Amino acid sequence: MRVLVTGGGGQLGRALVAEAPDGIEVHALARRQLDVTDPAAVARALETVRPDWVVNAAAYTAVDRAESEPDRALAVNRDGARIVAEACRRHGCRMVHLSTDYVFDGNRGTPYRPEDAPCPVNTYARSKLAGEEAVRSALGDRALILRTAWVYSVEGPSFLTTMLRLMREREELRVVEDQVGTPTSARSLARAVLRAAERNVSGTHHWTDAGVASWYDFAVAIAEEAAARGLIRRVPRIRPIPTRDYPTPAPRPAYSVLDKTSARRALGLEPVHWRRALGELLGKQPAR
Repeated sequence: MRVLVTGGGGQLGRALVAEAPDGIEVHALARRQLDVTDPAAVARALETVRPDWVVNAAAYTAVDRAESEPDRALAVNRDGARIVAEACRRHGCRMVHLSTDYVFDGNRGTPYRPEDAPCPVNTYARSKLAGEEAVRSALGDRALILRTAWVYSVEGPSFLTTMLRLMREREELRVVEDQVGTPTSARSLARAVLRAAERNVSGTHHWTDAGVASWYDFAVAIAEEAAARGLIRRVPRIRPIPTRDYPTPAPRPAYSVLDKTSARRALGLEPVHWRRALGELLGKQPAR
């Protein structure tokens, strides 16, 4: 099986290359190699690679900046997704399109199912929802929309790498405690995407690691796991704060835990708990 990954220089693209088993050939193209908003470039990439699956991991992910750059967010997250999906239709290949927990408003306290009605509360989320709709329209049941949340790795910018940097620089951190979701290792997500390709899964599903956490919980876990492995010299004080004390241009959902029941059945996988995934990832990093 041959898989083409757009946005291949990001966290998921790198993880897909690392996690690909024998029999799956991953071609990960970074943004500088493939601009998904360029129909001719997308067509050339599919003609060259001739993939069985395209994983569309290319995205505009600057949640706050999207409030002042809505056209740019839509160009990548909606129009780019449509361009990739239409190219897949012409070439007869299938597509995994990555989307986000942020398509939900977070006003309930139980995990969101794939069939629950989206209600995005910021520009980034609206652009991602528009991308989902464009992909479904272009490809129908030859597409998998896979929503995920709070993805991190040790490569590239993420909450994890930001926290590790700040923990080495500061004695005290203030972290929001009233936004709840599920931290998800990029490698866990990559394994789910590859299994979906192997099984020709379609429709709309959710995948994250297991469990729930606030950003404060996640930060505390990072500090404890990193200190135990010699990645930071000391555990800084971490103060929980409410969202109102950390205002941002884009509002966030207060609760965006995703129900993975349908994906568990379709993939034949059980998600690992987020704390275990974090520990396993940091355990592979050299001490400082």
